[in-house]
Amino acid sequence: MAKKKSLPLRMCIACREMKPKKELVRIVKTPEGEIKLDTVGKLNGRGAYICKCKECLLKAQKTDALSRAFETAVSNEVYTELYKLLEENEQ
Repeated sequence: MAKKKSLPLRMCIACREMKPKKELVRIVKTPEGEIKLDTVGKLNGRGAYICKCKECLLKAQKTDALSRAFETAVSNEVYTELYKLLEENEQ
């Protein structure tokens, strides 16, 4: 019998739920210290994941979850980019 390949799970930094990697958005702190959205999931650096829902994004922004995950200040521009990405996915 063939083994069924398991789905990689990641935890959302806002709701703390484990979900399949494909259902989450990856945000990366690059080795240069930049914070970027990783839409392809291949950028080098420390990654953090967030659900593709506005509730989790609002909670992450309110609790400053990205700043804690990356141990550095995260600008509001990153959250703005995330909001735009979520709006594009909804359409």
